[in-house]
Amino acid sequence: MWIRVSKTSVKQVDAAHLKNPKNPGTPMTLNLYQAESRTVFFVIKSKKAIGEYLETPTGRRIPKRKWSPQMEELSRSQSAMVSPLKGGFKVTLLGWPVLLLVIYLIGNAVYETATLPARKKAYEQEMAELATVHEGEIYFGRYRVYKEKGNFMDSKESGFGWFKVIKVEDDTYHIAKSVEISDIAKPKEELNSSDFEEESFVVKAKELEAYHKAFASEDRLVEIVLSEKKE
Repeated sequence: MWIRVSKTSVKQVDAAHLKNPKNPGTPMTLNLYQAESRTVFFVIKSKKAIGEYLETPTGRRIPKRKWSPQMEELSRSQSAMVSPLKGGFKVTLLGWPVLLLVIYLIGNAVYETATLPARKKAYEQEMAELATVHEGEIYFGRYRVYKEKGNFMDSKESGFGWFKVIKVEDDTYHIAKSVEISDIAKPKEELNSSDFEEESFVVKAKELEAYHKAFASEDRLVEIVLSEKKE
């Protein structure tokens, strides 16, 4: 960012009676000035006069590290005699949008931090509710019935479609499949989600997550995986 630093002289004091630490014999002038730092976004002006020693008549500045105690005392006393200057921090016309943006970002960050625990708790409650299966709910998913236990490569029947939770008894679920089951994956909108078979599978939950629910019968011959819930 481009910054311009300037000085505005407010008072000059003859300091010829003090010894020049850089070039003995060369007279000096104590220059009291107001410092200004300016950018396209803000302007900062010092409220207190700042002292510097300049050689006369060249105007060369004497580094502060070379000042004698007498030079420091004169600068301090003369600066105290100058009335407080009109200065401070001022935002420019182009700086206001940037300042407002910074305030917004900080405020938003504070808000996000302050509300994080509540939002996290609400999210956990929402996920817990989505993971809970209730009677009467309808889900899209798939199922597979195996011919024999342990032989997961050979199934008697399988397919994709809609499933309805008929009854929930403790950890046991009665789930009926739709009268229309597809052998291949199809868009859920193309399959019947209103009519279900009278007989249902009796299964227990293996996984109950918000968007993934897996069930299996006690003999492991039936597996049902549910995903999207019908609204």
